[in-house]
Order: sequence, then C-alpha cells, then structure tokens
Amino acid sequence: MDKQKKKTSHFPFRLNVLFFSVFVLFSILILRLGFIQIVHGENYKKDLERKEDITVSNPVPRGKLYDRYFRVIVDNVPKSAITFTNQGFSQTEMLQTAERLGQLIEKNTDRVTDRDKRDFWMMKHPALADAKITKHEKDLYAAKKLSDRDLYKLKLDRITDEELKKFSKQELKVLAIFKEFTSGYKFIPQIVKNENVTDEEFAFVSENLQSLPGVDTTTDWERFYPFDYTLRSVLGKVTKSEEGLPAEQLEYFLARDYHRNDRVGKSQLESYYEEILRGHKAKIKNITDKTGTVIETQQVIDGRKGKDLVLTIDMDLQKAVDQIVEEELLKAKRWPGTWLTDRAYVVLMDPYSGDILAMSGKKLTRNDKTGRLEMQDDALGTFTTTYSVGSAVKGATILTGYKTGAISPGTVFDDTGIKIKDTPIKKSYAYLGRLNEITALKKSSNVYMFHTAIRIGKGHYEYDKPLNFSNKMAFETIRNSFASFGLGTRTGIDLPNEQTGFKGQSRLPGYLLDLVIGQYDTYSTMQLAQYVATIANGGYRMQPHIVKEIRNPVQGKDKLGPVLKEISPTVLNTIDAKDEWLHRVHTGFRKVMQEPGGTAYKFFKGAKYSPAGKTGTAEAFYDGPLRHRYGKEPPPVMNLSLVGYAPSSHPEVAMAVLVPWAYHGKEDNKANLKIGRRVLDTYFKMKQGSNY
Repeated sequence: MDKQKKKTSHFPFRLNVLFFSVFVLFSILILRLGFIQIVHGENYKKDLERKEDITVSNPVPRGKLYDRYFRVIVDNVPKSAITFTNQGFSQTEMLQTAERLGQLIEKNTDRVTDRDKRDFWMMKHPALADAKITKHEKDLYAAKKLSDRDLYKLKLDRITDEELKKFSKQELKVLAIFKEFTSGYKFIPQIVKNENVTDEEFAFVSENLQSLPGVDTTTDWERFYPFDYTLRSVLGKVTKSEEGLPAEQLEYFLARDYHRNDRVGKSQLESYYEEILRGHKAKIKNITDKTGTVIETQQVIDGRKGKDLVLTIDMDLQKAVDQIVEEELLKAKRWPGTWLTDRAYVVLMDPYSGDILAMSGKKLTRNDKTGRLEMQDDALGTFTTTYSVGSAVKGATILTGYKTGAISPGTVFDDTGIKIKDTPIKKSYAYLGRLNEITALKKSSNVYMFHTAIRIGKGHYEYDKPLNFSNKMAFETIRNSFASFGLGTRTGIDLPNEQTGFKGQSRLPGYLLDLVIGQYDTYSTMQLAQYVATIANGGYRMQPHIVKEIRNPVQGKDKLGPVLKEISPTVLNTIDAKDEWLHRVHTGFRKVMQEPGGTAYKFFKGAKYSPAGKTGTAEAFYDGPLRHRYGKEPPPVMNLSLVGYAPSSHPEVAMAVLVPWAYHGKEDNKANLKIGRRVLDTYFKMKQGSNY
C-alpha cells in the first residue's frame, strides 16, 4: 500500500515539471518576439517596405537636316512600333508572353539562327534534352569533371536536324519574338517590331496589353530623305534598332549614357555630328519593391529631340550638278578608249566663306546579279579619294616661284623641251615659243614650270646632261608652298575620313619637274576647290564646311528653332603673296577661259559671267576596280581636271572638276571642260535667272 502511494505521488510532480517547462519556453518565446518587435521591429518593417529607384532613358527623334534655304534634307517619320520592357520577368513568363503576342502579330524569322533554335528546343523539351546525356557523363558531372556549361553544350550538339525541322511556323515566330525579349536589358524598352506594323496588329496588341506584361505599343521613328539618294553618301547612315551601338565604339557610347540598343550615326555627317543630332532622352524613374516588381513610374526629365543642322548645300543646285555629272559621265563612256572611265567629281565652294554649295560625285558600278551598269552617288569621293590632276596646279607653281625668288613678274623662258641624261625628253604638248608666266598659264606650258622648279632647286640645266640640285630641300619647299593653298594636306572639312593624298617617295630631280605640273603627288577634288578659292579670294585659305548653322529644335512644331550656333568663316592661313603676283595669276587664269589660245577658251567663250581658271591633264596609272584584269601592269590613263571661279574680278563661286581615268590612248573626250561649262552656266542661271 505504501509502495503504491509512493508511485502515485510522483505523477503530479512530473506533470508540474512539464507544465513549468512549457511555461518557461513560451515565456522565452514571448520575450524574444517582444524583443524583436520593440528593438528591431522598425528595421524589419523598413526591409518589408524597401523600394529601389531605377532611372532609365527613353530615346527621342534625331535632329533634322536642312539645306541653306531651309528645305528639309533629312527628316524623321513616325511609324508604329511594338516594344517589350523586361521588368524582371522569368524566362518562363517571357515565353508565355511571347506565345500570346505571337497570336496577334506577324514576325520575320530571318534573324533566327541555328543556335537560337537549339536553345529554344532545349527550353521547350527539358526532359528530352536531359535524356541526351549518358549515365557516364552524369557520373563525370557528379565528380565535377564536367561543368554545367559542358553538359549544356553536349545537349546542344546532340539535337538533330530532324528535331529542329519539327518547329512549326508559329513556333519559329514565337522564337523570333522571344529572342527580341531576351536581347534587351532590364527596364530598357526593346523594339520587338517596327517594320510593317499594320493598323490591325497595333490595335490588337493595344487592346490586349493587360495580358501581355512588359509589352507596349508606341511610336518609333526612322530617317526619311525627301531628296531620295541625292548626297546620301555624305549624309551618312544611322544604325537600325537591331544593330544597336557599333561594336568598335561600344565603350565610347556607353560612357556617354547610351544604351546598347540605341541607334546612332554610323557614318559621315550623321556620325560626325552625333552629339548634336542625338538629342536628350526622356528620363523615367521606375520604383520597385524588393522583389524587383515595378510599383510606380515617375517622369524625371522630358525628352528633347536632337538639334537641327542647316547645311551650306543648295539642294536644287546639288541636284542639277548631279544630273550634269551623270549625263556627261555616260556620254564620255561612249567615246573610244574610255571603257575604264567610271567616275567624275565636282565641288562648288564660296571662296570667301568656305561654304560648300554643292559636292557631286558619281560612279558607275556593275551589278553582280544583272551585269548592268548602275549609277551610284559618290559625293564622298570628293574628299576621300585622290588622283594626279595635272596642270591645274600651275597657279600654285607660279606663286611658289615668286615667293622663292625663282621667277619674278615678267620672267621669260623658252618652251623648248628639257632633256635630262638617260631620261626621255620632257616637254609641253607643243612648242609654244618664248613665254612669260601669264602666257605660260594661258597655254599651259610644262617647260615654263620645269625651269621654275630647276631654279627653286638651285640646279643648272644643260641639254642631255645630269641634273642636280644644290637645294636639297626643294621637294619640301614646293610641297609646303602647295599645302598653303590646300594641296596635299587636309582641307579641314567637317566630315570624317578626309584623305591627304599620296606623296611620291623618289627624290630624283626629274620627279621635282613632275611635281610642279601635277603629275607626281595626288590631290582630291576638295583640295583643288580650296586651292582655287585661295587664289580667287586674294590669298586666304578658307576652311570648307558643310554645316552652316546649328539650331535648337522647336517641340511640337514643324518649323526651325532659334540659332544656337552659326559656323563662322575660318581662315586657316594666308599664302603671303603680293597683290601684283596674284593679279598676274588672275590674268593668266582669265586668259585660259576668255582669250583665243587659252586651253579652255573653246568651251568657255561667250560666257557672260567672266570665268577664270586652269585646265589639267595628267598621265597616270590605272588603279581602279578592273585592275585585276591587267596584272602588274595596268595601262596608262589620262586624268582630266579643271579649276575655276567666276566672275573673274569679284569671284562668288569657286569650282573644281576631276574626271579620273577619263581615257587611255590618244582620244580626249574633254569631259572636264564639258562638265565645268555646264556647271557654271547652271549656277548663274539659278542664281540670277538669266540665260548665259
């Protein structure tokens, strides 16, 4: 009985211990919860309510381009677009959205690659993809001898062509859309489709935006050219939305607040003035919670379109000059001995301001598919390609002779050919008698220029004897002087990739004689225009420029805004020539075109605008697109050039014409003179409305 009582008495005790333990544990829990709530509660509450501000930029239209009379050359035209903004969606969510969107729009699948298809197949068939891995490979993976990347590549490689061919057209369309989704960056709108978006597609997507997270309909823009292909090679190009930033300039643009899928100027004027044309993007602040979900959007900065450029070009004149060059190039192509002729260039420039009024280049190229010749714009070639130009440079030779004291006004030389020992005789196209420098320019005497060069080099000439110069810097002297006119140096035009030309490397005395008649170094049409403008305006080398003004845009209005910056005329240097020297060269140039016996008189006689200038013919070696047909020895060809200005007394326009590889053999098509006369006639007709 006593033992039973003892056993019974332990039960309440144990129960009490259990209750006490539970009480203690609950007390500790309550105290802990209270401590957390009182001491750390505010911090945890902030964590739950934590937000993150992410500012993104939306693109704006580029600035417009106008000609000097404010006619639009390059515009922006609106077009419907469908975009996707990744707001932190998972891959599965984006695929579901892509499938829904694929039911509403058409999408070109040309950009879908084989690799895209394989990745897509694996995403759609994960179990089948896993089955392509052997047990041995899985063991290697478990032993860490194969990485995730290795396994993924094995799966990709083992997907068969037959499996890929099972994709339906609809699935490929979904893949193309999904590829656009995944090629963008978080919170940055990515173009899904902006070409040929129909009104029905735009409406369908707009009506279903609630079931298409991240998708939006908007207005995009593209460059429009009211003058079609006129001057297109100089205006340049803008990257397409799928191109984005050029890979070779990626870091440069990213450091300047660009996005990887932004469109930028990628060539010529669009590229050179990118910082001005690009505009200021709209800044949008996306406020997200800690899961990355956007809970609020705020407009921070309104977008502002790019600034507008007013060019120096007169587009009516440009079109007229283009037509002349095209017509005369095609006519020249029909002459005997001109089958290598394929291009021609013209530059018109204001000699006092440096304004480029027109810059025309045309090139005949053969279409690989049709085999037919096609005319292409090559205005770019006026400053990116150089050629031997011949006697057009003789004005610079005479003025160099004056400056060095080699000749003085009225110096006379006999035009008898020069014979250097062991070299062919060097002469003019005919014996021209005894000449002063004015007549030498008028009749284009080579021999007069040879004697001038010999004196600059401080050489002594005897018939059929070696010719040596005591002035070892003769080449530098002449080239530096030519550069002061713009020949053989950068003109400073506000466009990229200007070429200075080739300088002959040999310093044999005979080549110095070739240099002063334009048959050794090479020059561009733009250099010729700057050179003749320097002579025309009294000795000031003006920097040529194609942009006249920069203007602020006017938001919401189709008109020009206020002038932000006007490009003032810039004098690069003077040639330090006496007025008397310039007057004598002016006289020689005027006689070339206005007096019987002048090399351009037959083509310019009767012109009421009093032209002055200098012709040029240079024997050169063909190095064009058909060179491969001739191996190492292509045939010698003749380059034709012409520089001029008008009126001769008070010039208002300077002109340069260059027709490379104009003919080979004895035929002379005079394309330079035909183009030059028609261009100046057209300029003054358009300017004054008179018949010249």
